[in-house]
Amino acid sequence: MLLLGSGGREHAMAWALARSPRLDKLWSAPGNAGTADYGENVPGLRVADPEAVAELARRLRPDLVVVGPEDPIAAGVADRLAVEGVRVFGPTAAAAEIESSKAFAKGLMARAGIATAAARDFEDASEARAYLRGLAAAGTLDGAPGSGIVVKANGLAAGKGVTVCDTLEQAEAAVEEAFGGAFGASGERVLIEERLTGRETSAHAFTDGVAVAHMPFSCDHKPVFDGNRGPNTGGMGCYSPPGWLADSDADRIRRDVTESAIAQLAAEGRPFRGVLYPGMMMTADGPRVIEFNGRLGDPEAEVLLPRLRTPLLDVCEAVTANRLGELDVQWDERATVGVMMASPGYPGDYPLGAEITGVEAVDAGVQVFFAGAQRDERGRLLTAGGRVLCVVAAAGSVEEARALAYDNVARISFEGAHYRTDIALDAGGVAAGSAGAAR
Repeated sequence: MLLLGSGGREHAMAWALARSPRLDKLWSAPGNAGTADYGENVPGLRVADPEAVAELARRLRPDLVVVGPEDPIAAGVADRLAVEGVRVFGPTAAAAEIESSKAFAKGLMARAGIATAAARDFEDASEARAYLRGLAAAGTLDGAPGSGIVVKANGLAAGKGVTVCDTLEQAEAAVEEAFGGAFGASGERVLIEERLTGRETSAHAFTDGVAVAHMPFSCDHKPVFDGNRGPNTGGMGCYSPPGWLADSDADRIRRDVTESAIAQLAAEGRPFRGVLYPGMMMTADGPRVIEFNGRLGDPEAEVLLPRLRTPLLDVCEAVTANRLGELDVQWDERATVGVMMASPGYPGDYPLGAEITGVEAVDAGVQVFFAGAQRDERGRLLTAGGRVLCVVAAAGSVEEARALAYDNVARISFEGAHYRTDIALDAGGVAAGSAGAAR
């Protein structure tokens, strides 16, 4: 089996795949210090280059390729491997457009009757600025409570292409940033969207395009500092399940959002196979979609996969064989909490190469999933990214899992290590969350 990716999500996937006694061989490309514990890393692969991936598949001849991150999915790696006759766990580029184009996703939701924020998209900066001035004149951008909008780059931007704006000046700056090339081709089209307020939750599901196996709900913490302050990141921590999410709302999301989107994609000739997850905002008017993603979230994967009782290998094979409906996917009832440790300065500039110590001191049963970490020629574990590692604990309640996770975080150190101290602090409460964050 070949696993594509190099982050904490892929370490968690490698760990979960290796738990199956039927796994003969696992290659991770390019992999990281964690995936190397479960097989062989193939460094240097450009995972978003379909031809490079196809060439590697011809050389290794894996019986299954599992795609972790969004970039190779959007680039059409699954389509290219299908030409080679290789089974792929991951959607085609056409199906993955539900993530790679926010404008397409908005249209699909409209056709499927899925509730989401109202939005307009623009390919011209002057037209976008004129629209913003109209919103400001109407009082939508006056900085008052309940006002504001969200500016989003249309394409993939590694979670960085979303700006929540309270004032006209902030909104205009966000439009200029996107059209000015900050997000490359992803910013050549921009959405200006109604700002949703409430609490966020992530709703993941496995699907073969017809059958759907829903995962437990989870909650990510995006801003870099405690209290949801500071710029958005790739995710500073996560917990599952959210005790505050009502069963009726969970059922509505599964039925009216996830299942409706999968059915609509199939009806439009874009059957989705892999993991689909809508990021949801629980508003005063009910659940609303923030955006769709066509793969496991990160750090959501790190807290969800430890709850998966059914071997991940079995799930991947059932999806690729269109037999997911025949598989009873089981989940652990325990709660999980993951705390991300990051390099100083992240999500801005940050140093690399700091030695990481204390990983071997964590409790048995506590998982440490590496994101930006590699080993040098002497075997030392060094920082190699902004988000360095995620410490994940499981227990009978979120509160117990949280305490266990932080107890183990305190045993790990590297120079300038930063982490939030409030992950899952309000997991069962009713405090309002952040608005409009991207994953």
